[in-house]
Amino acid sequence: MTPIVAFFYWDPRPEIFVLPIVHWPILWYGVFFALGFAVGFSLFYSLLVRLMQKMSDEPLADVKKRAMWLADRLTIYIITATVIGARVGHFLFYESPSQYLSHPLEIFLVWKGGLASHGAAIGIVLGVILFARRYKALLGGLTWLRLLDLICVPTAFAGACIRLGNFCNQEILGTPASVPWAVIFGHPMDHSAPVARHPVQLYEACLYLLVFALLWRLTYAPKWFLTKGRLIGLFLILVFGGRFLLEFVKVEQSLLVEKSFLTMGQWLSILPVAAGLALLLLSSFKKSGFRYS
Repeated sequence: MTPIVAFFYWDPRPEIFVLPIVHWPILWYGVFFALGFAVGFSLFYSLLVRLMQKMSDEPLADVKKRAMWLADRLTIYIITATVIGARVGHFLFYESPSQYLSHPLEIFLVWKGGLASHGAAIGIVLGVILFARRYKALLGGLTWLRLLDLICVPTAFAGACIRLGNFCNQEILGTPASVPWAVIFGHPMDHSAPVARHPVQLYEACLYLLVFALLWRLTYAPKWFLTKGRLIGLFLILVFGGRFLLEFVKVEQSLLVEKSFLTMGQWLSILPVAAGLALLLLSSFKKSGFRYS
């Protein structure tokens, strides 16, 4: 007799509630997105204070004041760069050229969905570089790479929050599965059939939380926290290496690689992993040049 497997059925409303008068829906995805940035800001600020204390003889009160000022402005850069990079990345990596060439204004319709994590990563790097160049005099020796070492820690936490939002939105689906923990999405965002699937959004959320926990622990290890490029290098290897593996149980979202033996997510993950390996190697073999003063 064939055993009966009761899969988990998931079909929540995408909105938590609707604001009265203006009738503006507050979505679970937006709440998780905001939570990731709010907690991430606090984590980044604490790391920035710790590092600035080691690099300066300023009184703690002055360090905290300067760190808060820098964190406030950097957050604006990062949020802007994340949204723009993720949106542009979605159109470049996951839509056909005719889609954005015929409807170029759709790139501004963020609330309609379509944010690519690889595009967000590129946007964050560019945003941090611009920020470091503009406020070089106030950073006191903090280069863009040093900032990325700090930013990658809360970014891992924010990534987990965003994937939980994707789970609530019933998007970024896994492939059909018969494992006991498979999930049946009642109304998938892509209008596909409600079949049992790998909850790949939760897989990624768990991966990012584990990476966050490891990186946070390593910030208390001087050889990692005080060596430029090591934290961001490890982040790139673990996050995008894990992403490469999870793509095997994820439905292809790109219209550009339908006949490829790798998914778009896998192709886009190769370069970050290579960059992470390079950063770890450089931080190991050029300690004198990569050590924080």
